[in-house]
Amino acid sequence: MRVPENRFKRALAQGERQIGLWSTLGSAAVAELIAHAGYDWVLIDTEHSPNEPPAIAAQLQAMQGGTASAVVRPAWNDPVLIKRILDLGVQSLLIPFVETAEAAERAVAATRYPPHGIRGVSTGSRAAGYGRIKDYVTTAGAEICVLVQIETMKGVENIEAIAAVPGVDGVFVGPADLSASLGHLGNPQNPEVQDTIARVLAACERAGKPTGYLTGNEAEARKWLDAGFRFVAVGTDNGVLVKAVDELRARFR
Repeated sequence: MRVPENRFKRALAQGERQIGLWSTLGSAAVAELIAHAGYDWVLIDTEHSPNEPPAIAAQLQAMQGGTASAVVRPAWNDPVLIKRILDLGVQSLLIPFVETAEAAERAVAATRYPPHGIRGVSTGSRAAGYGRIKDYVTTAGAEICVLVQIETMKGVENIEAIAAVPGVDGVFVGPADLSASLGHLGNPQNPEVQDTIARVLAACERAGKPTGYLTGNEAEARKWLDAGFRFVAVGTDNGVLVKAVDELRARFR
């Protein structure tokens, strides 16, 4: 056995658009349904979702054979949380609340084995094929994709340094927290917020780093894709479900 190729990481490096969906429901059945719907990537969230390692493992198994690559967001930029997620076989991570180059460096270090990082070594994990991938510890790093999330004004002010950190494969803009940081809680459409998002995109383009975004607004998704964002989640599983069941019920009132 060999370490699987990270299709998502390769696509980003080649400048290909990646259309995704956010998954918050912690359900293997939902993950399976989404993974076979034609999306390029699915974000399995653990920061704002009831997801723990056993549930994440089940969702990864359910997604096998689908079109979508799994990206997992740990609850925090914590090497212990990151280690546990990597040992499940996750190859792409979205690290929340990165405000400085030092925080980005810590995130990358948590995904690499010594001497290049601080990841704890396990040769019998699911990621290592339960011991069948004999060279896992020497080859895994090349297939790991580290995305860092910018969601505060401090992160925006440090975006050039963050994007320049070796091992950072992409930058993701968190519109909800960024809006709050700018004093516009619940209003990502505020012109100041939109201008700040454009500022992050421009800095990442200068650094040659792909930029990502999440929105359930189709017009906004198309706007930022046309502007140059490369990996965009165009909705959430709970949002899609709520909208569909509410609209269906309304037709029978």
